[in-house]
Amino acid sequence: MTMNFDLDDLLAFRAVAEMGSFRKAAESVHISQPAFSRRIEKLEEALGVRLLDRTTRRVNLTTVGRDFDRQLRQILDALDTTLLGIRGVAATRMGEVTVACVPSAVNYFLTGVIALYHQRYPKIRVKIIDDSANEVLIAVARGEADFGLNFVGSQENDVEFEPLLEEHFVAACRRDHPLAKKTQVTWSELAQYDFISANKSSGNRLLLDQALAGVNDKPQSMYETRHGTTMIGLVEAGLGVAVVPAMAMPAADHPLLVSVPLVDPVVKRKMGLIKRRSSVLTPAAQQLYGLCAEMQTAISSAQIED
Repeated sequence: MTMNFDLDDLLAFRAVAEMGSFRKAAESVHISQPAFSRRIEKLEEALGVRLLDRTTRRVNLTTVGRDFDRQLRQILDALDTTLLGIRGVAATRMGEVTVACVPSAVNYFLTGVIALYHQRYPKIRVKIIDDSANEVLIAVARGEADFGLNFVGSQENDVEFEPLLEEHFVAACRRDHPLAKKTQVTWSELAQYDFISANKSSGNRLLLDQALAGVNDKPQSMYETRHGTTMIGLVEAGLGVAVVPAMAMPAADHPLLVSVPLVDPVVKRKMGLIKRRSSVLTPAAQQLYGLCAEMQTAISSAQIED
C-alpha cells in the first residue's frame, strides 16, 4: 500500500498541532491558508483517519491525532538531529529558532554565538526577543521563545536555569567625571552626584533595591529610564552617573565612558540559560543553546589565562 503524502504534509500537521490555528500554522511554513488546508486533507486521506477537530475558533487534535503527533515529533527530531550532524547537509537545513535575551547579554556574547551558528546552519533563521528580564522570562514561560538568556528565572518552578556567569554591577561615568580616576567607588560616594536609575519595572532595579535595602546613604535618582542603553546615553551626555551590569558597558577603550567597581556593598547577578522544564528543544534550538554554553566556557577560559 502506497502512502500518498510527503514530508511537507507532516511538517504542516506538526505546525497546526503546535499552534492550534490554521492561519498561524500556514504563516509559519510560508504558504497560503487554502494550500495549507489541502496538505492536511491530503495527509488525513492518505492515513484514512481524522487527525484534527476544527471549529471556527480553534483546532484540536483527535485522540488518534494526539498519538500520531507524539510519535511524529520523535521521528522528526531524530531526522533533524541526523541531518544537522552531517557535514554538507547541515548547511542546507531550514528552520527557525527564537531566543529571548536581555539586551546586555546580546551585546556581550550572543552576537558571537549567532555568527558561529550562522556559519554552520546558514538557512536557519534566528529571531531575538530583546527585552527586559521580566519579559524574557514571560516569553520563555509562554513558549514564545525556545529558550532565553536572563538573570531572572532561577526561582521559578517551571523554568530550568543553567548558570553561565556571575558579574558585578559597576558605576558608569564619563572619563572627565571626578569618580573616573578612582579604583573603586562606594554607594555613598555615588550618592553625591546626579544619579540615573532604571525604573521599577526593570529586573536590575529590583535586584539593586533588594541588595541596598539596609544601606542608608544611597543614590536618589535625578533621572529614571526603562532601558540600559538609554541610561548609558544619558551618562555619555554628561547628565550624571549610573549603575549598570559590567557587561552592559561599552568596550574598555570607549573614548567617553569608563566603569568603576562598586563596593560597600558589592552587588552581583547571575546570568544563565533558561527554558521551560516541560519542553524539549528542537534539534536546531538545542544546537544554538549548546553553542551559548560553549562560548561562555571559552570566554571564561580565556579570561583565566589572561
